[in-house]
Amino acid sequence: MTSPAIEDLLRELTPQVLGTLLRRHGQFEGCEDAVQEAVLAAAVQWPAEGVPDNPRGWLTTVASRRLIDQLRSDHARRERESATAAEVPPEEVPDTDDTLVLLFLCCHPTLTGASQTALTLRAVGGLTTAEIARAFLVPEATMAARISRAKQRIKAAGSSFSLPDGAERQERLRVVLHVLYLIFNEGYTASSGSELHRADLAHEAIRLTRMVHAQLPGDAEVTGLLALMLLTHARRETRTTAAGDLVPLDEQDRKQWDRAMIDEGIELAKSSLAAPELGPYQLQAAIAATHADAASAEETNWAQVHALYLILERIAPNPMVTLNRAIALAEIEGPAAGLALLATLDGDARLAGHHRLLSVRAHLLEQDGDPGGAYEHYRLAAKATASLAEQRYLESRARRVRP
Repeated sequence: MTSPAIEDLLRELTPQVLGTLLRRHGQFEGCEDAVQEAVLAAAVQWPAEGVPDNPRGWLTTVASRRLIDQLRSDHARRERESATAAEVPPEEVPDTDDTLVLLFLCCHPTLTGASQTALTLRAVGGLTTAEIARAFLVPEATMAARISRAKQRIKAAGSSFSLPDGAERQERLRVVLHVLYLIFNEGYTASSGSELHRADLAHEAIRLTRMVHAQLPGDAEVTGLLALMLLTHARRETRTTAAGDLVPLDEQDRKQWDRAMIDEGIELAKSSLAAPELGPYQLQAAIAATHADAASAEETNWAQVHALYLILERIAPNPMVTLNRAIALAEIEGPAAGLALLATLDGDARLAGHHRLLSVRAHLLEQDGDPGGAYEHYRLAAKATASLAEQRYLESRARRVRP
């Protein structure tokens, strides 16, 4: 098995092993540390010695022994077992996946919404503390302290490792879906670095959402979120050139989109819209399906897209929703109408200096015949993003319109 395949396997198994240890031992922080040590050992040993027949059992065995070492504070024992861990036959582990239970545990009601999201991203999604900090626009040290406090709160609450019932399950499901949405977004458009996307995170988000959907097939928002991910991820291969440069939606080769993924996503989107109530993920899936249905950018039903954004804006107000509605409005009524709607966001602190607002304004100014204004905003947008792929694209647009 190649190293990338081993990395994918470890990413899939890590939350499962953590769930197993938590079910047995509790102590979130200690269990997570032990699992991370076991994963590190596997990352070193498996490429050289081969993947064991029961990789999950191997990880569980090593992590359990590391946890016991931690609890006993026996350094000598740790050294002996660290040297022989790979020689120990893997212990029997239940043939169940506790990842869903772990997701709900991370969304414990004693935690704030921000802490629930951060802890789930760390324990289940595999994002680093730095990546989570960027998602929340806070310093890394602040996020590290937040995650540590979240673990301590769960420990102090003495919560059982089981799925909640009734209204509590529905409330925590809402947070779980938001977390999965954030993981997918970080994978689809990485917040920093040289690559536009991180397929490992997007795949993990889809895998986890499929798992939740299998457990809750009748939940329309779960179905809508899975549809949204599939319809969006289907375009991944066409979003960059061979050199890694960004290709905008209207310039992508739609024949290269993953048709099987689109067909599945459209069916799921239709199914979710049959529910008596509409939620934000169902509506976003419907918007993505509208784009996927169009054979070309010119054939996009922008009136339908705008109408869906209007509904989304009403049930889940958010400046990003308004920004996207401005793009659709510009396609219907012209760039001046879009710019007028963007102007209503200028006083929103959540978008102050955000590269997305700057880049959309630049695009609409370019369409409206203002190359000077477009140039200025493309340059500002390029400076405001930490993604190198986005920087290159925005700088190229700036050079193209430079007066």
